[in-house]
Amino acid sequence: MPAALVWFRRDLREYDHAALSHALQAHRRVFCCFVFDTTILDALQDRDDRRVSFIHASLAELDAALRARGGGLIVCHGRADEEIPRLADALKVVAVYANHDYEPAAIRRDALVEARLREQGIAWRSFKDQVIFERREILTGSGKPFTVFTPYKRAWLARLGQSRPSPALFAWPVAEFTEHLARPPEGYGLPSLAQIGFTATSLLLEPGMQGGARLLAEFLTRIQHYDQARDFPSIKGVSYLSAHLRCGTVSIRELVRAAVARSSEGAQIWLSELIWREFYQQLLANHLRVVEHAFKPEMDDIRWEQGSAAEAHFQAWCEGRTGYPLVDAAQRQLLQSGYMHNRLRMVSASFLTKDLGIDWRLGEAFFARWLLDFDLAANNGGWQWAASTGCDAQPWFRIFNPVTQSRKFDPQGKFIRRYLPELAALSDRYIHAPWLSASPPTDYPVPSIDHAIARERTLQRFKVSESR
Repeated sequence: MPAALVWFRRDLREYDHAALSHALQAHRRVFCCFVFDTTILDALQDRDDRRVSFIHASLAELDAALRARGGGLIVCHGRADEEIPRLADALKVVAVYANHDYEPAAIRRDALVEARLREQGIAWRSFKDQVIFERREILTGSGKPFTVFTPYKRAWLARLGQSRPSPALFAWPVAEFTEHLARPPEGYGLPSLAQIGFTATSLLLEPGMQGGARLLAEFLTRIQHYDQARDFPSIKGVSYLSAHLRCGTVSIRELVRAAVARSSEGAQIWLSELIWREFYQQLLANHLRVVEHAFKPEMDDIRWEQGSAAEAHFQAWCEGRTGYPLVDAAQRQLLQSGYMHNRLRMVSASFLTKDLGIDWRLGEAFFARWLLDFDLAANNGGWQWAASTGCDAQPWFRIFNPVTQSRKFDPQGKFIRRYLPELAALSDRYIHAPWLSASPPTDYPVPSIDHAIARERTLQRFKVSESR
């Protein structure tokens, strides 16, 4: 068969890769490529964006792995909808292979690439890879997408367990066909970060397939405690694999296989978190409007706080200066590392929307800028859950108390002391509410808002919205 081109996107690995496997089995020569898409890069606010550094380092490892098998990675810099058709034509391939991407901008991009390839007489072939079940594979009894997680989870698990072992978890074979990999032409190597207009930044998370493999292996030694440890940010309770899942340096199939192979409560709760990821993915795929609007249309009528006071509150929240230690420590963790513990994402989002009364879309955009593991479906779903505007969301009358959350999930203030050293001298009793101390620190702000008063405002805000 004539040559083919495999376009890597959210799947930066050379094993268990659906598109690569299909291409290698169908063609005698297979080129591999990645595009630093300027449509995406030009929209980034920071030239030292951690995600670009993480992807760049992961690409270097992927290129080395492919070269060890006789191939290599072609890396382009430009608009993907122009670079892929141009490259496909230059390489004289008959087909371009890729894995599905479900975000609205990616869907539009892929449709344009497919149309341009068709004009050139080149086939476009795309496959499911980044989820176990996609789009409309899991439906209600009436044939509609699920909007409540628990029945979705039951249906998901039932679909997975229809046969043992489940075909949905089979790994896509790659290694036995790698003699078909083609070397990149001269001049198509990995550009430096400077060549694409970015600077290197420190990464606290090891990138690439090896980084993902090491994290997974370490996590599996303590997965049995996940259910008990996952809510406490000061201890090593979670897997820290979210950025690797986002970039595809690990395979979702290997993670689900690892979870279902273990009977502990911790493994089952972790599997539920992986299913939550797919719940939000199918929600986005079936309801594209959630990118701009509340999933519940009536919630678009909520009158969020505006004006100079709201702007000042939002800026203080962004910078970790709200006066509520757990919220501020969470924000500083994000700014310093590109990561925020999942429990703290809920606390921080609840504080912004329910205490400060600020539109969830502003918070969502802030997380989108700073999170190393930013994923549109999960970020949107999480924010709408916290703001009570989404499907199966936190009921609007349930409002996190930031001090109660702090005392419950960081009882000794270990996490707070790590990110708020100005509070380190406070006792465990007062570190959650420094303003109650007889001698509160002078270099830490007083609370920007009273939680009890803010709670009443939020209840009224949602009641008015419901009555419209």
